[in-house]
Amino acid sequence: MPVSMSSIVIIQARTNSTRLPGKVLLPISSIPIVVLSAKRAANTEKEVIVVTSNEETDDALCSELKKNRIKYFRGDLNNVLKRFTSSLKDLDEDTIVFRLTADNTFPDGSLLDELEQEFIQHEVEYLICNGVNSGLPYGVSVEVTRVKYIREAEEKSELEDDLEHVTPYIRRKYGESYYKSYKNLNLGSYRATIDTFEDYITIQKVFKYFDNPIQVSWKELSEKLKNVNDYRTSKTLVEKFVLGGAQFGLAYGINNKIGRPKFKDVCKIVKKAIYNGVEYIDTAREYGESELVLGKVLKTDLKSRSKVVTKLSALNECQQDEKQIVVESFVKESVFESCVKLNTQTLDCLMLHRFDHLHQWSEIVLKTLVSLKGQGYIDKLGVSVQSPEELTKTLDYCEIEFIQMPFNILDNRWDACIDKIIKTKKSRDLIVHTRSALLQGLLVSKDKDLWKRANENSCDIINWLESRSIKYNRSSVVDLCLAYVRTQSWVDGVVVGMETLDQLDQNLSIFGNSLMKDNEIKDVTLSRPKVSKNTLNPSNWRA
Repeated sequence: MPVSMSSIVIIQARTNSTRLPGKVLLPISSIPIVVLSAKRAANTEKEVIVVTSNEETDDALCSELKKNRIKYFRGDLNNVLKRFTSSLKDLDEDTIVFRLTADNTFPDGSLLDELEQEFIQHEVEYLICNGVNSGLPYGVSVEVTRVKYIREAEEKSELEDDLEHVTPYIRRKYGESYYKSYKNLNLGSYRATIDTFEDYITIQKVFKYFDNPIQVSWKELSEKLKNVNDYRTSKTLVEKFVLGGAQFGLAYGINNKIGRPKFKDVCKIVKKAIYNGVEYIDTAREYGESELVLGKVLKTDLKSRSKVVTKLSALNECQQDEKQIVVESFVKESVFESCVKLNTQTLDCLMLHRFDHLHQWSEIVLKTLVSLKGQGYIDKLGVSVQSPEELTKTLDYCEIEFIQMPFNILDNRWDACIDKIIKTKKSRDLIVHTRSALLQGLLVSKDKDLWKRANENSCDIINWLESRSIKYNRSSVVDLCLAYVRTQSWVDGVVVGMETLDQLDQNLSIFGNSLMKDNEIKDVTLSRPKVSKNTLNPSNWRA
């Protein structure tokens, strides 16, 4: 006879973590993490079971649970879904199941009670609380479903990912409902999980503020997390901010007087950017050591919290009449080298370095990349375009999901293309990132010699930029230029490069400023000075 029970908490735990082995047995406030997580989940008297493997590596974990009188179940190490269903075999199919992991110590009984009420009230099959979508730190993580859906998942799942992560089948079939009662807290960029030793030290610091680690509420812990985090500075997560990585590999930009930042400074820049909401980092094979540097920086937990956009090599070794098999080899070499340098098996986004590569060599470049995408080496394919003509033609390729283009407040070349961008975005998934919002720093420079190198008389342009900055109450010309690009509805991200933490802080502040008004955008369109195409394309600037 199935046992009737309203709900049960299942906590997933194992000792053989790859990034931080044995982490579930590390102490926080003198309590092993797995025990602390279990007792916090049970602090409003919910039934809790820890599910772990039947391998010898988890014997010590089970001994610790037994010593603390915490129920546990042992099963298959790799088939976690089967382990779950086996632990639930005696329960009624409508029993509500909470899925937690032992490395997330913040969730407590009060949060589970709230989630249970929401789950029942809205009559959903699956509810999740976690991260940006819930407005809470990553690691204040709980999934809620019913026994019958977990059993269905085991019966019908065939994918390896389904067996390892328990709920993917349920999410695909029944959809995801996010718990959003705390969305306004904007804590999604904070990290409360324990995946690395640095995470462990951070969570240790948080719990040191409280005398009773088992009963302290998840809200108090989340609030205190802000005080021990040195990287989150903006009040809300920034939007459309793409971290440019060119400066990490070479001295980039006409206005760059500092050169490449040191590795330790790149680490701080990248980490702070991600903690403040930056999702994408832009790099390229042609940016010196940028890929290699980012691969080292992102070895930590930062990798799972960011996406890297890189570019195929320029294929300069290939002649116009090169044999297709040779071109294919160079393409594969470039992709695999990017994977190695970025320390990843799958490139989040790979862009063609040049539009011409779409159609050159009987489209063998695109065909090769589509094949590699099918094999899992690439998630999204994109193209870096230079002109409206290239953009218009690129939009006709359904294989292209990502476009990067130069765009700034003085650049009127794209006006005729905007409608097609918007129409294409409505018909299929397409992400558009813009670069050169500051024209490699030229737009904020008053150095007349730099402007001459860029083939332009600077006086009228500098005066116009400064006058519009004052007229629209912007904090600076930088703010004016970035606000103009950020305000465009079709722009999903704005690539901004920097060499120092101070520059990052300035940009984070600017991205938190208001967008421009419709009448201001219209005024820019009507009043901006005309600049030559040679100025708008840095490759035409004088050395």
